[in-house]
Amino acid sequence: MNRKLLVLNGPNLNLLGKREPDVYGGQTLPKICDRVAAYAWERGLSCEFYQTNHEGELIDRIQAADGAFDGVILNAGGYTHYSVALRDAIAAVQVPVVEVHLSNIFAREDFRRVSVIAPVCAGSISGFGADGYLLAVEALALRLEGAEKEDLKSEGNGGRR
Repeated sequence: MNRKLLVLNGPNLNLLGKREPDVYGGQTLPKICDRVAAYAWERGLSCEFYQTNHEGELIDRIQAADGAFDGVILNAGGYTHYSVALRDAIAAVQVPVVEVHLSNIFAREDFRRVSVIAPVCAGSISGFGADGYLLAVEALALRLEGAEKEDLKSEGNGGRR
């Protein structure tokens, strides 16, 4: 197993299970991480998890992920809606980033319906609760499998695509 995913969680996600369970569900972040790690393992992937309430730390982790991880799953929390700095960090790296939200941000307050990071992410998953993280693992696993098949195909024809 040499494929690695970085799972980043932003502000207030350390309060999952306590904070508005009717919106975000009753599972704690450690329980979600355990489920994600087990699911990823079944798909031949390993995961590293990190949660912070600080925007700059998310940016540092995204920058450091470039070349060190095969994909990033990011729940940026409230930074989703206004952090141009986070958006720029995602745009600057070559590693695919999948945006995840526990709640359906498009069915919530007007200010939550805008994601400034979505246009630079490989994809966005919103509204499936903790299962959204599993869907993100699946999406990245499929993307990595496709890239591996493409690499094998190009090796088979002398590197031509």
